[in-house]
Amino acid sequence: MDFNELLQKDAETLTTLLSEKRALLRELRFKIREGQLKNVKAIRPVREEIAQIATALTKLKKQS
Repeated sequence: MDFNELLQKDAETLTTLLSEKRALLRELRFKIREGQLKNVKAIRPVREEIAQIATALTKLKKQS
C-alpha cells in the first residue's frame, strides 16, 4: 500500500490495519521458529508496512 493512500485514511482504519499487520508479523515469526516458513525475507515488507502505518497515524494525530 502506498504511503499517500495511508494518509487519506482515517485514524480508526489505520489502527485496525496496524493491529492486523502486527498480528501477521507475529504469525510469520512463529512460523520461522517452527521451520514452516523458509523465506525469512517475508518479514521485512510487513515491518516496513507497520512503520508506514504508524508514521501515518502519528502524522494524522499531529494534524488534529
